[in-house]
Amino acid sequence: MNQTIGILGGMGPEATVHMFNLIVKYTKADTDQEHIPIIIFNNPKIPDRTTAILHGGPSPLPALVEGAKLLEKAGADLIVMPCHTAHYYYNEIIPHIHIPFLHLQRETLRCVERLPGNIKRFGLIATTGTIKMGLFQAVFNESKKGLEIITPGSEDREIMMAAMYGEKGIKRGFKEEPRDLLLKVISHLKEQKAEAIIAGCTEISLVLSESELQLPVIDPLIITAKAAILKAGYKVKE
Repeated sequence: MNQTIGILGGMGPEATVHMFNLIVKYTKADTDQEHIPIIIFNNPKIPDRTTAILHGGPSPLPALVEGAKLLEKAGADLIVMPCHTAHYYYNEIIPHIHIPFLHLQRETLRCVERLPGNIKRFGLIATTGTIKMGLFQAVFNESKKGLEIITPGSEDREIMMAAMYGEKGIKRGFKEEPRDLLLKVISHLKEQKAEAIIAGCTEISLVLSESELQLPVIDPLIITAKAAILKAGYKVKE
């Protein structure tokens, strides 16, 4: 039975729009009527996840729970949340709802375990919160295929945060300067023998392309969008 997808968004708004576009782009449909009903709750007032986790700022959990419950009440049959760092609160959100909630990092692992070839070392581009909380590391450690997450050093983490949160960062609508900063970090991950890059922050997908990096790019948003399409009972357009 075909279902309705709920997007728990606002973290940030552009990443929410991107997830919506990905679901539309990858749904196999020839008419408007063959597309998936999608309910979006875009709440940009949710407190910053990295600030809460690392610096004791206001917790986003109450707003995340409220948003998930609102989507369920509005008719969503499953939920996706296009914010990696917010998945720190995943296990505290799911007891409050009664519908499936796709997990960005676990969907990513399922995908990379099926990749052709023998890619084992994945360089992670993500917020300091996502890296320090080990969100990807913990999930990839569950794999029995010997997969390894390579994380940037402390200086490169500062560069990544500047690319995302700085005065000319992605969250302020800039693209060129953040791209240049992120390419520096990725060059260092290449030096550590990274064989592929995981775009572990939802905004990264907005500024980097695989052709620029000359490495495979694993985009959890694309992976999760496709997983949501299948979970909702539709077909993926490749």
